[in-house]
Amino acid sequence: MTPDTEDVFARIKEEHGRDSLARVEKMLEPGRGERHPLQRNARWILPGISPTPWHDPYGHDEIVAFARELESQHGAIKAELADAWARRRADFHDYQHYLRSQQDWQALHLYRDGAQVPQAARIMPTASRVLREYAVDTGLICPLLECHFSTLLPGAVVPAHCDLWNFTINLHLAVDIPPGCLITVAGESRSWVEGRCLLFDYSFEHEARNDGDRPRTCLLADLWHPETTLPERMALTTVVREVRRLLDGA
Repeated sequence: MTPDTEDVFARIKEEHGRDSLARVEKMLEPGRGERHPLQRNARWILPGISPTPWHDPYGHDEIVAFARELESQHGAIKAELADAWARRRADFHDYQHYLRSQQDWQALHLYRDGAQVPQAARIMPTASRVLREYAVDTGLICPLLECHFSTLLPGAVVPAHCDLWNFTINLHLAVDIPPGCLITVAGESRSWVEGRCLLFDYSFEHEARNDGDRPRTCLLADLWHPETTLPERMALTTVVREVRRLLDGA
């Protein structure tokens, strides 16, 4: 850790207790630590997080209100998406995953770099309002990551991969789902049900495909894992931002 990071950790422990960051400090020790085999390519595994690939989107008190509100607004969100796809196609772009960029995977970001995207809020007002009220203002969304409309064009395949860590969790609202679309997490495949949410731990190996004849779109939100604590979230935000700063300056 850098001196700046150590100072932040010290202040957090002074406020929340000396053991409040024990799991984060354990995660940062040399070596990859214990992990499920299907998390083998994740960079960081926070100890003590349940190794559960699929989650019930209505099973966590912190997340259920956001999931329910997204579902209740599905009709308006789908209509705004159709209008944006038809008239504002240039606002969508090739999705830049940390591993790759795909032309057949298009994205429109509502939240990025720790803030909502003003232009997207004008295009997608319903989803942007729900995101602000139920995830941004409540601190549920992880400021290190993003929320975006994810569109897989017909024939698109997102190859199997692990994301970087297990201390965030991925919520999907199924906005526009043609037949022939699947997502597989830790070897278990499921279909999106239009208007409903899915929730999974994307540190586990996962993949997605659109074998349908029209685009498949979900609204994806990167949320703090409900088994993380407030002091851990503060510390993890500091660590990842410092790592990114050092890499950008390398």
